[in-house]
Amino acid sequence: MTARPQVAAPVSPGVTARKRTGAFWLHLALLPLALIFLAPLWIMAVFSTHPDSAIFSPSPPLWFGGNFMENFRGLQADTNYLRTLFNSTMIASLYTVFSMVLTSMGGYAFAKFEFPGKNWLFGLILATLTIPTFVTIIPQFILVARDLKISNTYWAVILPTLANTIGIFYMRQAFQTVPSDLLHAARIDGASEGRIFWQIALPIVRPALAALAILLFLASWNDYLWPLIVLTQKDSYTMPVALGTLVGLTRVSWGGIMVGTAIATIPFLALFLSLQRHFVAGIAGGAVKD
Repeated sequence: MTARPQVAAPVSPGVTARKRTGAFWLHLALLPLALIFLAPLWIMAVFSTHPDSAIFSPSPPLWFGGNFMENFRGLQADTNYLRTLFNSTMIASLYTVFSMVLTSMGGYAFAKFEFPGKNWLFGLILATLTIPTFVTIIPQFILVARDLKISNTYWAVILPTLANTIGIFYMRQAFQTVPSDLLHAARIDGASEGRIFWQIALPIVRPALAALAILLFLASWNDYLWPLIVLTQKDSYTMPVALGTLVGLTRVSWGGIMVGTAIATIPFLALFLSLQRHFVAGIAGGAVKD
């Protein structure tokens, strides 16, 4: 005798109408907040198309002008902006890829392996979050510039923060949602630990990886202090450092800053839009413990 499939009870039209009404009022209440958050982006885009004189006029413009290319040419002449944009893209991309690999391996080890001192070591790693960044800058600079002699290179910016503590903690939480029985079954079938990690465990936590990729890319893309210290040659500047040089003692190129900032939002915006369907799922999934 076959079991009859269960049919979901129909939703009352009144319940559906109340949900739609509630959603309407919720979106209506959130609309002013969205406009407040979007206002700086709009002002940035508008100001990038106007000269400095218009930006600081008594009635600043609220619509686009025709000075974008002139501002961009001035920005390129002052900072070699396209080169710095390429440097930032390469550094952020390499940092994101290599940091995802290292933090995923670390998180997987803490989530799925048992070894002496595991909890103590994990607590020690988390304790590094309490160390201020300014305390480690001088030792990092000595290591990178004097000992390794790699200043003014991509690796000088990438290596010091490659093993990201937040990333290890986040991926540990994500891997704890992977059923251990699935991994044991793969071991019984003869799969190596490397194959289990790359072909079984890692694809399961793909949403968490997407969310981590966005966070790591954003952190590297916006990093200013460490590149400012370790990159001293103009051709090696990243985008934030190059834009910082536009603020002088007697002259500030606000039009150039607005153009550079507007262009700098495009790569991160493209990354976020391509991974946004995984972002919320990854953030929520990383907080669930198996």
